[in-house]
Amino acid sequence: MVTRLSGDDGFVNQKIRDRYIRLARGEPGLMVVEATAVHGSKSGPLLRMNDEKFIAGHREMVDEIRRLSDTKVALQIIHFLKIARSGWRQLVTDLSLDVIAAIPGLYASAAERAVRAGYDAVELHMAHAYTLSSFLSRVNKRTDEYGGTLENRLRLPSEVLTAVRQAVGSSFCVGVRFDGEECIKNGYSAEESKLMALRFATLGADYVSLSAGGKFEDAVKKEGEPLYPYTGYSGDRTMPAVQYPDMTNIHIAETVKRFLVGNGFMTPVIATGKIRTRAQMESVLATGQADLVGIARGLLADPDLPRKLRAGREDTVVRCVYANVCKNLDENFQEVRCFLWPKGELNAPLVDDDEPPIWKDREPWLKTAEETGKVKLEWSEALDPLGIHGYEIFRAAGMEAFESFAKQPAYYHRRWFDKNVISGIAYRYFVKAYDLAGNRSGPTPTVEVSLEKSAGR
Repeated sequence: MVTRLSGDDGFVNQKIRDRYIRLARGEPGLMVVEATAVHGSKSGPLLRMNDEKFIAGHREMVDEIRRLSDTKVALQIIHFLKIARSGWRQLVTDLSLDVIAAIPGLYASAAERAVRAGYDAVELHMAHAYTLSSFLSRVNKRTDEYGGTLENRLRLPSEVLTAVRQAVGSSFCVGVRFDGEECIKNGYSAEESKLMALRFATLGADYVSLSAGGKFEDAVKKEGEPLYPYTGYSGDRTMPAVQYPDMTNIHIAETVKRFLVGNGFMTPVIATGKIRTRAQMESVLATGQADLVGIARGLLADPDLPRKLRAGREDTVVRCVYANVCKNLDENFQEVRCFLWPKGELNAPLVDDDEPPIWKDREPWLKTAEETGKVKLEWSEALDPLGIHGYEIFRAAGMEAFESFAKQPAYYHRRWFDKNVISGIAYRYFVKAYDLAGNRSGPTPTVEVSLEKSAGR
């Protein structure tokens, strides 16, 4: 996950260490440290591993993580093309053969430094709008041996993986993250990415991690600002928001996994893209759609999610609401945090507590009011000795079962508007308060409301 916490100098600083140490306390199986540059081009806040001087900071962070957790730690490394506030961006067709020839060596050197920094793995970033993804793209317009056919588009990524493997040896874990679908006009789909995955497996990738989209081609242009590759539909597919179904991109992982197995490769596949609940995660693994589940925004909202699931405490998870406030912060070059956290905090709360909040009133209340095309909810105040983290709104539409529908941070007002309603159907609601550890209070009384039917002709 991009954090925007590093300085322009590329060194691991205290903010970066604090973020990853907090994530490690939640005990994920594998933690992938954010995209880290293999070259020295200017880019604003971005970690770097293009020089010996960066190794020490990474090693200190990895050592501290190891003292706290058994979590394995990978460093994700990238090469990126240049962009400018004028709207100009560098294309793969702009790169000379000499520049291209140097890229595998840049990756190999950065990967070897990652080994010396103590990482358990290195992940080669070939997804989204980065250089290697742009070579893989079906809209790569090069007319030489690095463009056109799929074989040619795979040439540079294959050279990079080969160089990295030679640099780190056969026993060090090397993963590849790439787009399973580009999600742009004339872009490739899983029918091509499954072939890419096979090539990476053949060349010795220890796992493939599948993303989607995140391309410049459909980015929304803002006057005076550099293009941000997650503002179009392809960006929605990278980080599916609330309006997209759960497990939006799971079909990609399933297609790739089936193809690898069919061709004799058991290379692990990581599925990503709004996989929210333990039941969904277990289903992905049990049905063989993928071998691992990658979670980003869910761990930003609650870094303790893995530990809580392992302990059978799913009811205390502070779940992401997929409002993508974090993505908007990244887009505006601001430090990335979750809006569900206590106001002003740079990390999720770390609290050891199993006492749930209580309602201030002996009989908590929930009020509803119908406004034009929406339902307004207001509720009573809850109390907790260590502080109220927020309020969780549960909703049932018609005959459906209740589900967690929204969250409101405690520092907001105690009201919420449901705009996703229509007339002719009854909606039921209740609210629970949750504390800094995610413990839930008892529910408010359930209320029911139906919108009046709009006048029609």
